[in-house]
Amino acid sequence: MHFVVCIKQVPDSAQIRVHPVTNTIMRQGVPTIINPYDLFSLEEALRLRDKVGGEVTILTMGPPMASDSLRKALTIGADRAVLLTDRFFAGSDTLATSYALAQALRKIGETFGPVDIVFAGKQTIDGDTAQVGPGVAKRLDLLQLTYVSAIVELDGESRSIKLERRSEGGVQVLQSKLPCMITMLEGSNVVRRGRIDDALRAARAEIVTWSAKDAGIEDLALCGLRGSPTVVKRVFAPAARAEKAAQVEIAPTQAETAETLIAAIFAKAPAIESDLTKLAAGF
Repeated sequence: MHFVVCIKQVPDSAQIRVHPVTNTIMRQGVPTIINPYDLFSLEEALRLRDKVGGEVTILTMGPPMASDSLRKALTIGADRAVLLTDRFFAGSDTLATSYALAQALRKIGETFGPVDIVFAGKQTIDGDTAQVGPGVAKRLDLLQLTYVSAIVELDGESRSIKLERRSEGGVQVLQSKLPCMITMLEGSNVVRRGRIDDALRAARAEIVTWSAKDAGIEDLALCGLRGSPTVVKRVFAPAARAEKAAQVEIAPTQAETAETLIAAIFAKAPAIESDLTKLAAGF
């Protein structure tokens, strides 16, 4: 079986700084680590490989320095590492990131064999959105299993998986067909240290490095800052309106205040009064 684990190299949360203008994380000069949540996914993929056989491929999107995290994952026991790096990915939000990763996963399936399970951490410590995993699943039309706390059984013959998922009401026991996307919760297992032979292999291993073109990404408008509506809105926010908000004097009673406020709204936007009058006539 082929397991792919999506990881991210993130700034050490103890030394994070935020840019005062763009409100984005300043990564220069800050030590980096593998996103802690992703380590639980990596360990779970390795356990399944050890149990049923197969390969574990690690995938990350980031600058060339992200190869350090990939070698760390190889040291822990992964079989292969793929780095998706290109200047077109700079400034990606969760939407653009999920698009690029989905395209890379398609390429991995074509190059190294069909992917049975895609793993990811619950979220990243530098974003906390928990959107990338589900976003990738949606783009690849994968069954989506989030907040997984334990994998009970994986049956290669029937291509099914049984697992436990944490929910607001307790724990759900789910059974699903493969392929699927799984996001693991923290504390779901104990991450191994890795063996000496894995460390030696990781030091000599060649990191598979793909650009946007190598990964088969044709529409660059969906990547990076151009494909990131949340970042664009934050960085290029419209200027403040020159017109100041109107003030409404508070009347002796709430009813009178409400009437004064409604009258002011109708005076400012007569179309609203007209639409509401037509709507009320229908009742």
